[in-house]
This record gives sequence, C-alpha cells and structure tokens, in this order.
Amino acid sequence: MGRIKDAIWRFVKRYRKYALLFCDFLIWNISFYVSFAINRNSLSIIDFDTTFLTYLGLVNICFLVTFLSFKLYDKIWRYADAEDFFYVGMATLCANVLFFTLTILCGIKMSMRMNFLFLITSLFAVLMFRVLYRLNKLLENVSTEDFINKKRLLIVGGGDSTALLLREISKHSGGEYLPVAIVDDDSEKIGRNMMGVTVAGSTEKIPEICEKLGVEVILFSIVSISNAERRRILDICAKTNLEVRIIPNVYDVVTSGISVESAIRKIRVEDLLGREPIVFDKSQYGEYLIGKTVLVTGGGGSIGSELCRQIASLSPKKLIILDIYENSAYEIQQELKMRYDEKIDLSVEIVTICDKKELEEIFSKEAVDVVFHAAAHKHVPLMENNPEEAVKNNIYGTINLLDCADKYGVNKFVQISTDKAVNPTNVMGATKRVCEMLIQAKDKESKTEFVAVRFGNVLGSNGSVIPLFEKQIKKMGPVTVTHPEIIRYFMTIPEAVSLVMTAGGLAKGGEIFVLDMGAPVKIKDLAENLIRLSGFVPNEDIKIEYTGLRPGEKLYEELLMDEEGIQKTKSKKIYIGHPIEFNTQEFKSQLDQLWRICSDGNQKEIIDMLAKIVPTYRQQKDNL
Repeated sequence: MGRIKDAIWRFVKRYRKYALLFCDFLIWNISFYVSFAINRNSLSIIDFDTTFLTYLGLVNICFLVTFLSFKLYDKIWRYADAEDFFYVGMATLCANVLFFTLTILCGIKMSMRMNFLFLITSLFAVLMFRVLYRLNKLLENVSTEDFINKKRLLIVGGGDSTALLLREISKHSGGEYLPVAIVDDDSEKIGRNMMGVTVAGSTEKIPEICEKLGVEVILFSIVSISNAERRRILDICAKTNLEVRIIPNVYDVVTSGISVESAIRKIRVEDLLGREPIVFDKSQYGEYLIGKTVLVTGGGGSIGSELCRQIASLSPKKLIILDIYENSAYEIQQELKMRYDEKIDLSVEIVTICDKKELEEIFSKEAVDVVFHAAAHKHVPLMENNPEEAVKNNIYGTINLLDCADKYGVNKFVQISTDKAVNPTNVMGATKRVCEMLIQAKDKESKTEFVAVRFGNVLGSNGSVIPLFEKQIKKMGPVTVTHPEIIRYFMTIPEAVSLVMTAGGLAKGGEIFVLDMGAPVKIKDLAENLIRLSGFVPNEDIKIEYTGLRPGEKLYEELLMDEEGIQKTKSKKIYIGHPIEFNTQEFKSQLDQLWRICSDGNQKEIIDMLAKIVPTYRQQKDNL
C-alpha cells in the first residue's frame, strides 16, 4: 500500500497543474449542482430536466476559459499570498458573469436567485479549496518539534520589505526562524495581520512584546530610515538583552538568489551611528578621475582597497595599486579583475614608499595624474616602541612620494591624515602632523595640487577596536576597554573614502579637509551596546575590563586645532581647516636633522626632535 500511495503522490506532484484543474472541475460542477438543488428545493437528480445539462455545459466552458485566461495554473499555490487569492476570486466572479451573459444570449431563462446562489457557492468552494491546499502545504513538513527548534522572531517594521521577508521565510519550512509578531510605528497597521503574523504594537512596546511572546531574536527590517531613527529603535532593542539582527536590503537579497536567512546578519557598530552616512557624489566630484591614471599607495589596506573599488567604478585610464604587502594587494587585484574583467587597465606594484629609486621608475613610466597616499604605519602603541620606523615610513616615505609627484607633473596628490595629528600625544599622530605640514609646504612651491584629508577612527579597518570587540564577545569575553571615559569619533570605510574622493574633487591646493563626524562615541557605551545587541548582559554574561590608557593614547581626539578654525565647502559635511603658518626653511632644516637622528636610532632624541617640529605634540611620560 505504501508503494502505491507514493506512486500516486509522485504522479500528482508531476502533473500538479492537471490535478488542480480536475479538482476545480469537480468544484464547478458540485457547486452548480448544489445551487440548482437549493433553488429547486430538491436534491434529486431525477427531477432535473435537460436544462440542467445545458447549464452545466456552459458552466464548464465559462470556468475553463476564464481560469485558463487568468493563468491560475501557472502559480505555485504552496507560496500563494493575498494577491493570488484575490485573482482567484476575480476569476470566479468573471466566470459567473460570463455564464450569466451566455444564458441570456442563448435565450435560456435562469432566475436571479439561481445566479446569486451559484456565485456564492462557487466563490466559496474555489477559495476554500485553495486555502486548504495552501495550509496543507505549509503544514506538510512542519512538526511540533520544528516549531520548538525554531527561534521565535520579532520583526521591526511592517512595510513591503517585511512582507517579502515573510514570504521568503514561508518558502523554507526548515528555516531557523519562526516569526511571532511585528512592530511598527504606523498606528493604522497595529492590530492587523501580515501573512498570518500580527502587528502587535509600536517600537516603544518592543520590550513588553518580547517578554509577553517569549521572543528570542529581534530582526530589524526597515529599508528606508534615517540613522538617528535607526539608532533610537536599536537602543530600545538593546534594553531587551536579546540578540538583534538586521537584513540590509531584502530586495537585493532576493534578486541575488541567496537565501534570506543566510543574509540576516548581526548588528554592526555602523548601524548605531547617529547621523546620516557620507556618500561620494560621483556626478559632482568624480570627473577629475575619469580617464586618468591613478596611483593608490597602501592600495591593499582597508582605506586603500576601498579607494581602489571606488576609483575603478569611475572608468580611469589606469589604476595602479602600490603596496609592500603582497597578499592584500593580490586580493584587491583579483576582486577588481573579477568585477571589471578587461574593462579596466590594472597593475600592481609591490614597493615600499621608502625606496625612492623604485618610486621614480614607476612615476617616470606611468605618467600618473592623481595620487591617493594611504600607505602608513598607523598602530599607536607599536609606533611608540618603534619611533624610528614611524618617522622613516610616514614622514620620509611621504617626502619621496611628494618629490616624485612634483617632478613628474602629477595633477592632484591627496594625503590620508588622521584626527590623531591634532595636538598629538603619540609618535604616530606627530608623524602624521608632519605629513600635513609637508603637504602645505610642497603645495607652495609646486604646480601639483597637494591636499590632506583628516578623519577619525574607521569602523572595521585593520587593527580597529570593533573587530577586537566582536572576537572577544564571540569568546564570551572579557571585552577590554582602556578607560571608562575614553571617547572617539567614528566613521565607516565607505564614508572615509567618500571624504577622500570628494576632497580630491574640491582641492585647490594646500587644504586640510575635515569631516563633520557628528557627536563622539564613548567606547564603554559602544562595547555595552555590542554586548546587548549580541543577546548578552554586560558585566553579567560578558565582563568589561578596563586595562588603562596605552602609551601615546588620550581620552579624546580632536579634529581641529584651536588656531585652524573651519571654512565651509560645497559639500555640507566637509570643511577646510585654515592652514597654520610656519617657517618653511626652518622646517626643512629640522627634517634633515631628524633624518640624521633616525640613522643613529636614538629613540629619545627622535621623539624630542618631533616635539620641536610639531609644537602641539605633547609627549606622555611613558614615552620618555
């Protein structure tokens, strides 16, 4: 019996369209018979005359033509939604109208009562059949154990993206999540159902709803929302101490062909930024890169590789990736090759910027138009212990590039700087301030437009605090913070690159561009939010340990020195710091002296000399 049953099921599955058509055929005929019988007040077929058979023939013709015209058998009914059921209702209604019209044209008399009875019974029967079919498919492979093993999901947002998300989740009965409620701030949606899931309340009710329904995971599913509003809602979610996840753009996920559940990711710190992201306006500021030969130093790093991606999208004549670390340079090279195939002329140079001879060969051979200088030693504690290497690479490597850019007629040179260059308390920051001074000095004596771009901490960059926090949370702690009061400005990698690219477009020469990065973030709060949004309680499930400020580290960073002030640009979020005047000849003499000291390797003398060159450099006792 089992084999026969399986064989029948395989046959039905294979010829599903015809099986559904046959079922509909039975429904039409039974509905008409019931209507006819009720109208006659008799269930006996014997009492029915030949008119019944004529009616029945017309019914089958009308319904068959109409249902096929509406393409109801091309749909996959196990995934049917409200729109599909609406089409079924419309098809049934049209079939009835057609039948009624034909009876009039054929001169066959039928009472209005009979027509109304048939419309109601056929509509009810056809819709009920499909509802039962849909429910059967939903429950077919779902046992009580499946519901127990699924994570109870609260969805934030009751818009189109959530409807699409629910539909995708319903297609995969073996998925990880079981949606139990939706929250939305649109009062008209509260209390309504979306594909069987109730909109239970507003976002303010999230903690209450989670406790009442035993929610295990919160999913953020709002496509269009300001960063400030996103942060407000995520702060509410953090109060629940539940794991919070996000789906970046459900439309992109569905069209990409990957499963929705695999695209659901954990909340990242960039999701918590309380300001709108900075986006590079290619149409307004990107023209200077189109059809040009562009060189990116440190092209394999976090900022450098994103620069390469953005530049490649602007159709440069050639893109040159320069880096000392071959693995990272190779990775971005392969990524761009796969994305652009032969559409971009791409080359990779494995060279240190300290080797001026090699740099000369590249510049003389390539006729470079634009340089983005992102190569640098940037780790503060490491540079405190190796000041000679910081000076050689960051300062004299930059001097080599500036000389080459000037000598070989580069149009624009954009130097990547940092907020640590403002009133620096560490060697790395002091060397970057010297680089800014080099840019200003070189711009006065060269036809090349030299500019610097200054921004804060970059989220997700190599060696930044966020990947460290994420690893520590994954290992259940402890999460290490240097000081409970330490604050930092943060930006995403795409934002940093947007600033750099825009600066190149705005450059006239000698400027230091600064981004309006909004309010600074307390690192302690950032760590606590990451722990909460990962589903844990700070200092209960995962401890936060304070390790003390590292050598050269200060409690807060600044984007401008008091003497600089700011000047607005065409871009609302980008400003120019007024250059601080200094004696160029004395500056060059001091650099020569610094080089001689570096050759001797006396670290204390190197730091003392840096302090002479950068008057705002405040050495910490640990440095001495």
